Amino acid sequence: MGDVGTGGSVATFSVWDYVVFAGVIVVSASIGLFQSFRGRKESTSAEFLLGGRRMTAVPVAMSLTASFMSGISVIGTPAEAYLYGTTYWLFGFSYAIMSAISAEIFVPLFYRLAITSAYEYLELRFSRPIRILGTTMYIAQTLFSHYSVTGLHLWGVLVATGVVCIIYCTLGGLKAVIWTDVLQLVIMLAGFVIVIARGAVIKGGLTQVWEDAWEGGRLHAFDFDPDPLRRHTFWTVVVGGSIMWLSIYSINQSQVQRYISCKTLGHAKMSLYVNMCGLLVTVSLAMLSGLTMYSIYKNCDPISNGDVGTSDQLLPYLVMDILEIYPGVPGLFVAAAYSGTLSTVSSSINALVAVTVEDFLAPVCKNLTAKQVTWMNMGLSVFFGAVCIGMAGVASAMGSVLQAALSIFGMISGPLLGLYLLGMLFRTSNSIGALSGLITGLALTLWVGIGSQLYPPTTEKTLPLPLSTAGCNRTMDPSYTTVTPWTTPEADFRPALADTWYSLSYLYFAPFGTLVTITCGLLVSMITGGCKQRHHNPDLFVKKGDLLCFRYCNKSQVRRPLHGLPEHCPSFYADANWNVVYFTVCMMMRALLF
Repeated sequence: MGDVGTGGSVATFSVWDYVVFAGVIVVSASIGLFQSFRGRKESTSAEFLLGGRRMTAVPVAMSLTASFMSGISVIGTPAEAYLYGTTYWLFGFSYAIMSAISAEIFVPLFYRLAITSAYEYLELRFSRPIRILGTTMYIAQTLFSHYSVTGLHLWGVLVATGVVCIIYCTLGGLKAVIWTDVLQLVIMLAGFVIVIARGAVIKGGLTQVWEDAWEGGRLHAFDFDPDPLRRHTFWTVVVGGSIMWLSIYSINQSQVQRYISCKTLGHAKMSLYVNMCGLLVTVSLAMLSGLTMYSIYKNCDPISNGDVGTSDQLLPYLVMDILEIYPGVPGLFVAAAYSGTLSTVSSSINALVAVTVEDFLAPVCKNLTAKQVTWMNMGLSVFFGAVCIGMAGVASAMGSVLQAALSIFGMISGPLLGLYLLGMLFRTSNSIGALSGLITGLALTLWVGIGSQLYPPTTEKTLPLPLSTAGCNRTMDPSYTTVTPWTTPEADFRPALADTWYSLSYLYFAPFGTLVTITCGLLVSMITGGCKQRHHNPDLFVKKGDLLCFRYCNKSQVRRPLHGLPEHCPSFYADANWNVVYFTVCMMMRALLF
């Protein structure tokens, strides 16, 4: 190996790296075994799927953060900063908007309905066929997203992921998933900190890293171009990103199942606000890792130099390049990426079991004993764990990028979000309109999404930043030192829609699907007699108290005993200290949003 940042081969795993990596596997599996023995006297379906609804805010918040920080996020987000700059950092605004809307609108509705499956709401509000369709869309989205979210391409690692997830999901249920997520989030953040710290030492401090990023154009984040075809601008990230993440955190079973497992509504709401802080910390560390990577490789791009094949390999390459002198530390970083995969897969397994049992099996198999239901939950955990291994294996052959994972969520979750908003906000909507809107929204988002994969946007819309190979020990072409990564290969044929409709920013897939579903659903509902339908249960709609509770409550009211609060106030806390914390957070959100 030569000097750091000059290209060439890097070291491979040492014995200590394998020891550290194996340790993460053992500890993760041990948590599942511990939770299994701890809860063996309370082996019920509610205990397995919802942790007995006794979870508290902080561990649930850390689990919410970890469950969508997949392996590809750990590896792909720093590569995003390296190739495109820090516009992705603006997702911090999206996280804040998403957290406030989810906590103040969706959480109260789901919590008061006491549902296990988020898609149970669709049957209560519309009809059973719409519930089945929504559940099917979620299962398809979750399984197909495993093409994109693993970020790990070794069959041994993939099998280990599946086996460990099967062990602690099958034995420990949701409690094991949440507490394992806590461990995995800590490991992920530690991996980022190690990369940043070592890079700062090599470059002589974070100031130099920042200066290099500025000179390389990586810090120009605020681009206010309103063009919806531009991949990342302030508007696509803040507007499109907010709705995309809202579609993930507000109605996705993997997330809903966590916050409805909290022991009070206050803990459920607070888990989303704490999760917001966790997401901000995570994306900030990922961006700093990417800027550190650019500072080190600004004169020798590993992709252009042929040292790595794809952008997903950049961060692992950096780790082996700068940390090989510390035995075991590269293993910790790989464990961090592995932890992202582990948390995502375990979340998927537990959520898939929940929707399968509640939406498909429970209505048919009504006479099962508690023990039979428990064994059915465990059997489904094994089944979905095996399916996830297979899907991840296919992904290892296809490659994966961060954008692909978010595109899948946008294409399917966007219309689903529109369906929920149609039911929650508009009393005139009926099942015919809901079904029509959902099918129309899904068809159009799949059209634009698949088209964008077949005919990717040109570099004029994605705007990758320039990189150099001038400082490499060896270059592929000595006469050409500045390159632009990820140039889109010109297809033999590009239809007229390729540079317009198919070039729509992937962050607008979800808003587009949401808007089409609501608009079409309302029109069809009005045509088919939605205005004349009978009154529904008021608990199925957003209430004034859900939207405005923190505008009308004062500190003295929040301190009152549980039974003495007005209906619109957050009367969800058995602990007065949590009341004050929630009041403080609400006042902060009010200052930001009103």
